[in-house]
Amino acid sequence: MAQDPLETKIFPLRNGLDCYLLEIGSLTKLPAMSTNEPNRSYGQGAQGEIAPATKSKIGIWARLRYNFDNSIAKAGTFVLYVLLLMMVIALVMVGVKSTLLAMPALTQAADPENLSFFDLFWASFTKILSLGGEPTWADRIIAVLYWVTTTALTASVIGYVVGAIQRTFARLRKGRSPIVDANHTLILGWSSRIFPILQELAIANENVRKPVVVIFAPHDREFMEDEIESRTENLGKLKIVTRSGEPSNPIDLKRTNISNAKSVIILDADETGDANVVSTVLAVKAVNSNPNLRIVAEIDDRDTAEAISVATQGQVLSVRSHEVIARVTAQASRQPGLSTVILDLLDFSGDEIYFSEIPALEGKTYADALLSFNAASVIGLVDAKGQTHLNPKHTTKIAKGSRIIAIAQDDDKVTYTGTREELVKKAAKIAVPTAKPEHLLVIGWSEMGRSVINELAAFLPKGSTVHILARKSLVAEDQLKSLDFGTNIKVTTASVTGDIDDLTAAASARHYDEVIVLGYRNAISEAEADAQTMLTMLQMNRLFEAPNNGVEPTRLVAEILDGRKAEIARVAAVDDLVVSDNLAALLIAQVSENPALAPVFEDLFDADGASISVRDIALYSPVGKEVSYAQLVANARAKGESAIGFRSAVKSAGDAAAGVALNPSKEAMFTPKKGDSLIVVADAIR
Repeated sequence: MAQDPLETKIFPLRNGLDCYLLEIGSLTKLPAMSTNEPNRSYGQGAQGEIAPATKSKIGIWARLRYNFDNSIAKAGTFVLYVLLLMMVIALVMVGVKSTLLAMPALTQAADPENLSFFDLFWASFTKILSLGGEPTWADRIIAVLYWVTTTALTASVIGYVVGAIQRTFARLRKGRSPIVDANHTLILGWSSRIFPILQELAIANENVRKPVVVIFAPHDREFMEDEIESRTENLGKLKIVTRSGEPSNPIDLKRTNISNAKSVIILDADETGDANVVSTVLAVKAVNSNPNLRIVAEIDDRDTAEAISVATQGQVLSVRSHEVIARVTAQASRQPGLSTVILDLLDFSGDEIYFSEIPALEGKTYADALLSFNAASVIGLVDAKGQTHLNPKHTTKIAKGSRIIAIAQDDDKVTYTGTREELVKKAAKIAVPTAKPEHLLVIGWSEMGRSVINELAAFLPKGSTVHILARKSLVAEDQLKSLDFGTNIKVTTASVTGDIDDLTAAASARHYDEVIVLGYRNAISEAEADAQTMLTMLQMNRLFEAPNNGVEPTRLVAEILDGRKAEIARVAAVDDLVVSDNLAALLIAQVSENPALAPVFEDLFDADGASISVRDIALYSPVGKEVSYAQLVANARAKGESAIGFRSAVKSAGDAAAGVALNPSKEAMFTPKKGDSLIVVADAIR
């Protein structure tokens, strides 16, 4: 066999088979090795024998270079190396200088009266180097050597210092330093809801001397600060501190000074879900030493929320954003202005929810309390045991130690003004008309759509229908299967391309009472989903305005994921708008500032019991006849409801966000018109 100039090796394989070593053209058979034989390294021995390979030796120079590379990054070692190098160079320069000065040819000075061209050139050249004036060639050579040495050493030191400064700034930009602030609001995680949360916390802390919010998320500090700067405004004196780290890692969490925080908000990043939230809760529990710390966690699954509450003995308050958004979206499609009412109630500006113990009401009923406050709207009770009851039975007695739950501009506005029995006597019950089947068109789809229709199913009259249009490029057909929502409603689906002809065909097939446009959550980005929603809104309004196409104008309700797009979306003339991230953010911010509100919102936004409703004013008072708001409250009381406000159809024409008056004075006078509504807290009409 011809010798191959390249050395090729086949290393032994430990699989019990024959193994071969091919080296420089020779083929040597190795004995088969047992799989139980301990691992060994083999090399070529004498007469074809295989001997254990020896370790290669590392030279002194390589070892010195290795140690130098490892130590050069240390500041103290670098300074030591520089000093040693300077000493060595100084010794070398002494020898060089002595040698040069010992040469007569280099120590003769040039005649200043008779300088050669080279002497003149040298003088000009050395001035550029900040040298010059050396009388002899020995001095000139020594000066250049000193210049080269000084420049090299100076550049090395400056480069090292600049590098150290850059590393320091890079480390600071990473946000790895610990938090020293106390009494701060700590936000763990990152999602689009963080921006409206910051806006609301800024309003809630206007009266706080130095409010601080710390954001701890697995993102670069520079990214977080750029996003906050571009997506929030008017944060006032609220100080935002960002730190980078993993919220579910207890070691990382120690940097947040969590035990001295005022409250903790754990956000649900949409792509990770409840699993990451649960891990973060456990990490917080492992690090936190403050038993009174209030923790608010955003959780989707009801069972997970209950399990966390039990495991933490109620210290962790859960906010089920997904459920709240679905409920509001579903109800907003049937009750114009509802989303505006809820946003008004949840934000920190205007009227808010307060708890007040009123001794004058002891022994009286909840019905008496409804008309006992001129500047506050009563919506429920907290009994002596601390249990929350929204719009309880109106015969419920108010015991000592009970507190009323009221909506007011400030806590000092919850002032007892006496019962109004004369209004109760005037109240007359008006019959509720029989509900007729409703027909809804849903455009767009995600898992949120299933929750919305599931919520609607409990309220739609028997015989109602829901038709779903979803783009086939964004929603798989199997996602539209098995949509069973009970016997009250019939659900049909269609996969479409999304062009105007598809919308025309679907919208003209029958008269729809409502059109709901949902965002394609998770299928595309948030920005793309909102853009698609707004395009659909414009297309539907175009169909409503076009003549002779068989499409009848109807209410249009849309879901927008990004609150920044709300004003743009209203340009599309939508009747009602549900801003998803705003709803969730407001709810989270409210509970983080006042944990006592958690059971109130839990009752308002769950599927059972009392909820906020916007109902036709004709159910409470004759249209066209002036009436006081107090009388409207009394009329709602006669139906077992708690009135909290009024909505004018005239003022809200073209904009469902307008025309809402939450908690007006009981002395305010109204002349109800067709389309006006009374806002009440009551059990749903099913």
